[in-house]
Amino acid sequence: MPLDTWQEQLRRGSLDLAILLTVASGPRYGLAIIQHLEAFTDLVVTEGTIYPILGRLTREGLLASQWVEGEAPHPRKYYTLTRAGMKRLSDMKVQWRAFAEKIDRLIAAAERG
Repeated sequence: MPLDTWQEQLRRGSLDLAILLTVASGPRYGLAIIQHLEAFTDLVVTEGTIYPILGRLTREGLLASQWVEGEAPHPRKYYTLTRAGMKRLSDMKVQWRAFAEKIDRLIAAAERG
């Protein structure tokens, strides 16, 4: 598998976590989520990628959405974490850290020889 394919799989596998982390600090609309991800992670996410994920996370009950009018020329759909979303995010952070720690141990062992 080429390196860029592996990197793409890694990115796709972590998008749910990245989106939930972005919304954890408060309500955000789709474009604001994309901009936050680009600013903090260099993850370039398109609208064609983000909106299906936001829809799925909403259907799964991890996000709630609400249309807000009056702050832009058109209504914006804001996403917030639900109680289930907060729980899932907490669980995902624990799992991510545990996984990263295991990979770090493997890297350290390989570098020691």
